[in-house]
Amino acid sequence: MEKRKCSFCGGAIEPGTGKLYCRKDGTVFYFCSSKCQGNLNLGRVPRKVAWTEAGRKARGKATP
Repeated sequence: MEKRKCSFCGGAIEPGTGKLYCRKDGTVFYFCSSKCQGNLNLGRVPRKVAWTEAGRKARGKATP
């Protein structure tokens, strides 16, 4: 089994957990939690959210 990466926060998703969401246009999203899914549905950009992997990289912080 392969680990997937969350489409919003960039965290690892263990096999058998998380959500898979497909849009009508064929875009596939993987979410580790409803928190990540809700933030994407609200139109938030991961680069501007401090706790995401992309947000930490944009601010020059090391990944935990």
